[in-house]
Amino acid sequence: MAVDDDLDWNDLRYFLRAAQSGTLAGAARAMGVDHSTVGRRLSALERALGAPVVLRAPDGLHLTPLGESLMPLAEDVERGVLTLYGRATQRMARVRLATPTGFTKLLSENLGRLRAAYPQLTLEFLTGAGVVDLKKGGADLAVRSGPVSDQNLIKRSLGESGWSLYASHAYLARHAAPGDPDDLSGHEIIGYDLALSEVPAAKWIEQRLPNATLALRSREMTDMLAAALSGAGLAVLPCLIADEESGLVRITPRVLATRELSLVYPREARQAPPVQAVIRFVMDVMRDNAIRVSGLDPSHDRR
Repeated sequence: MAVDDDLDWNDLRYFLRAAQSGTLAGAARAMGVDHSTVGRRLSALERALGAPVVLRAPDGLHLTPLGESLMPLAEDVERGVLTLYGRATQRMARVRLATPTGFTKLLSENLGRLRAAYPQLTLEFLTGAGVVDLKKGGADLAVRSGPVSDQNLIKRSLGESGWSLYASHAYLARHAAPGDPDDLSGHEIIGYDLALSEVPAAKWIEQRLPNATLALRSREMTDMLAAALSGAGLAVLPCLIADEESGLVRITPRVLATRELSLVYPREARQAPPVQAVIRFVMDVMRDNAIRVSGLDPSHDRR
């Protein structure tokens, strides 16, 4: 007897429940499916093995000799799968969340609510401007800024982040704040790396460079923030980060650029309860702090 190379090991689960219950209907109830599904799975297993494993009779199902010999093997497979799942679940108690710079502080401030509900869960932040490859296991889920084109990822909207114009006290001691934020003539500017030219904040500042002096370019928000705090120049920064900095002055209450925020993750990741918990946590925190993230918080109106 030759075993089909396309044998679906999942069919063994249906066989095991059918053998344990003695009927298709009983197996269907145990697995939460229609009895015809159990029948199809048994038939598929028998085709793969090349011989029947059960006999269908008016009083129920009866195991064939092959079915009798298959029972302990199917039980071993189920125990192995459950052990593997248990180990995977234990590992997934550590959830890796990739975020753009600035969101770690917001999420950390609210970490108590996640810890209270899931004390055994460890949340690991992966922070930076680079895009982590979720499909290659770089992280379990990610907060993304901007469009998400990968159709293989589940996307959950987190609203919009707002960006405005900022300067340090040291810079403003040397230069008067621009009377019109759209006219930055004579000012020193902290710009974005040209690789980020499509980012709305980069576009906004780039359009106002001709009559200004470019002090530096960077693609890392931490570098741009540090440069702005040092007094190197004016910078368009995320309001979530810059509004919290006592060393920076927001030049205008206007939100000068916006960027779509999304929570993304592979479809299979949502099956793990720890990942589900972090998904809910991120969604709740972002919803509760939507105004702060958008830059429209009236407490930061510095006109």
